[in-house]
Amino acid sequence: MRIDAVSVTTTDMEATVAFYTALGFDFAGVDLSADHVEPAAAGIRLMIDSAALIEKLTGEVPRPANHAAFAILCDSPAEVDGKAAAVADAGFSVQTAPWDAFWGQRYATVVDPAGYHVDLFAPLP
Repeated sequence: MRIDAVSVTTTDMEATVAFYTALGFDFAGVDLSADHVEPAAAGIRLMIDSAALIEKLTGEVPRPANHAAFAILCDSPAEVDGKAAAVADAGFSVQTAPWDAFWGQRYATVVDPAGYHVDLFAPLP
């Protein structure tokens, strides 16, 4: 058994795809009017579903995310800084600016348009 995918739900597909594109995910050729999109292979699959699709499938209106988070392993501390800057430059929220965490990692937290926290980290040299 293994985790295959992480799914996020959004009411703004275009903004959500723009956020994950700023992080470096490749959505080339993806139909942004679709209710379900996935970037090109990036390890564990990232599935972005519209709130309308989730409501259709479950019969419930999705609640805003406030406790869900996932982490992206970056290749270097500089990449953590660069990805956080790219998110900020694209107009999205950086909750915790990059810092050298006491547990030996460069760490930052950014927030996608639906409120999901995405941690960026890399081992410190």
